[in-house]
Amino acid sequence: MTTKGIALVTGAAQSLGKTIALRLADDGFDVAVNDLPSNAEKLAEVMNEIQAKGRASSAHIADVSIEKQVKNMVAEVVNAHGGLDVMVANAGVAMWGTILNTTVEEWDRIMAINGRGTFLCYKYAGMQMIAQGRGGRIIGASSVAGKSGFSSLSAYCSSKFAVRGLTQAAALEFGKHGITVNAYAPGGIDSEMLTGLAVGYSKDTGTPPEVWLDAQKNASSLGRLGYFTDISSLVSFIASKESQFITGQSISANGGTYFD
Repeated sequence: MTTKGIALVTGAAQSLGKTIALRLADDGFDVAVNDLPSNAEKLAEVMNEIQAKGRASSAHIADVSIEKQVKNMVAEVVNAHGGLDVMVANAGVAMWGTILNTTVEEWDRIMAINGRGTFLCYKYAGMQMIAQGRGGRIIGASSVAGKSGFSSLSAYCSSKFAVRGLTQAAALEFGKHGITVNAYAPGGIDSEMLTGLAVGYSKDTGTPPEVWLDAQKNASSLGRLGYFTDISSLVSFIASKESQFITGQSISANGGTYFD
């Protein structure tokens, strides 16, 4: 079976990363998937689902915040599949916390995973794609919180603003090699991550988590939270040949929560 290329999705054991990986497989890509050791079993299940669709797949355990592990991960994907055409640096974390009560350790953890992890994925995917000489797609995960600040999400906002800047710089550097670099910027998505933030809000305010979740729905012009498929369909387009003249963008998919 012919393939559209080889994609690698980080943080793919569950939630949005899994949905993106399965969508790219449906699009005709062979898809390598990554996550942490604690998610190894779930990651293997995603790999099996991709293979059941008739696409080649492989599972790669790595912490994206550690350079050696990202370098080795990309090399393993190339060894397994013969190259790399699409990198989706999806792995990320969020934490509820005001500036005054966020510790340095918490700040560093979020910046290491969301910021440094995306940088390392861009770096080693870019090196591989340049060496191949056939162009490619590098895609990162920003957020509506990377376009507008949110109270009690200072570390998360800062990390997602960093992804936008990195994406623009990488687009300038890699463009001459036929590599586009873009990011997706979701609004509130119905997910465990959003529920976790709602719990943090509840602890701070003494009000039910549903109050904050309802506020996220009401902030959308469509009056609802997003679904993983709303974002995976955007990633599908960014990864496609049809997106060849789009680069350096952090594309909003937020139901009208924020207008660029």
